Amino acid sequence: MAVPVSFQEKDFLSCCGSTTFAQHMASASPFSSLDHAISVARDVWFNTVDVNGWLQAFSAHPQIGQRHAPSHASQTSAQWSKGEQSTALATATGSSLQELSEWNARYWEKFGFVFLICASGRSTDEILAELKRRYTNRPIVEFEIAAQEQMKITELRLAKLFSSKESIPSTTDKDSTMFAKKAEASESPVGKSIQAPARSRPPITTHVLDTSRGGPAAGIDVLLEVWRGAQSRPEFGTTDNGGWVFHGSSKTDSDGRCGQLMNIVDNVPPGIYRISFNTGQYNPSGFFPYVSIVFEIRESQKREHFHVPLLLSPFSFSTYRGS
Repeated sequence: MAVPVSFQEKDFLSCCGSTTFAQHMASASPFSSLDHAISVARDVWFNTVDVNGWLQAFSAHPQIGQRHAPSHASQTSAQWSKGEQSTALATATGSSLQELSEWNARYWEKFGFVFLICASGRSTDEILAELKRRYTNRPIVEFEIAAQEQMKITELRLAKLFSSKESIPSTTDKDSTMFAKKAEASESPVGKSIQAPARSRPPITTHVLDTSRGGPAAGIDVLLEVWRGAQSRPEFGTTDNGGWVFHGSSKTDSDGRCGQLMNIVDNVPPGIYRISFNTGQYNPSGFFPYVSIVFEIRESQKREHFHVPLLLSPFSFSTYRGS
């Protein structure tokens, strides 16, 4: 049986520059495994750390292409940042670094924080293309994307932290490439999270952001249902005839996060789920009386976490598969 591994607050601060994150992780230590630590880290980062904590963590990173980390970043964090950017710096030219610097400045001017990306194994051209693509995002959308990128970086660094306990050098980009590939899966809407031996939060969660106000949407009733109809799955354009069965409900808090919609279980029952938001009550003058999102959890996904964020404005909404 593996011996639990303990770390101090300063160790976790090198993994993620949020003091709230570091304090909660130190309190939760020791961890039975890396996967256990990552499971707790995800829960702390997405469900406990607030907006100010996210910004504090972002500020601990140097701009991509810069060789020196901010003065308030720890020595370990600065060393890891250098390693994570090693591929980008090795593939850079004078002109590409200049263009990257210019786009970094544009990004900062628009969003107010450093462009954050899990840079391990990425060339300068790849990073520059992603920066230009994300520059077109609305600020509230980009803010959550940056938070997800921070989580990928945190996972890489937790792996390095655990390796250090085993006396394995792990402060270079090369040492973390394999783990980077694993973390990269969460970049896409259908990315898979790392499986953990036990959950610390329900397997289905949500978060509502009001893009018209540029902040969280508090007080929205949320309903979770599961399909139990005679047919194996609901069909578009047909009446469900009572096929949807209540599974749980809650209300978004001041941070736009929903309370517990279902029990904390290791294996979520495979099936088709529907999550609905009472947007008409939240904004009576808006276009949508309510918003429903239907999604399927397959047998192979029963140990994953499904985060279904809603980006809401009076006349539009969007969602994606989060981490």
